[in-house]
Amino acid sequence: MSIISKVLATLVALEFFYIMYLETFATSSASTSRVFKMDLSELSRDSVSTLFKNQGVYNGLIAILILFSVFVFPSKTYTMLYMGYIILVAAFGSLTSSKDIILKQGGLAIITLITLLVL
Repeated sequence: MSIISKVLATLVALEFFYIMYLETFATSSASTSRVFKMDLSELSRDSVSTLFKNQGVYNGLIAILILFSVFVFPSKTYTMLYMGYIILVAAFGSLTSSKDIILKQGGLAIITLITLLVL
């Protein structure tokens, strides 16, 4: 795995840690409201907060898996699988929620996957 791919994969992991932070620890913050385009009153609902926190744990675990596949048990194959998974989830979100999710959530993963395939 090239150094460029490692750096990009690490940035994808950091992106997912940030998403985890917004969803799990800053659930009803102005930043979370802006990023997810939701009213603060909606984010303050217990049911939404619980769903966000659960989703945040999922995103944090994705970040950890990426870092493991890059640094702990280096595997180009697993890193490619994680990037592919992120791209598929972003594509689904783009179809069901907001068109820009494919670039916001999947853009860096797409670039990372390309470098993994080419370099």
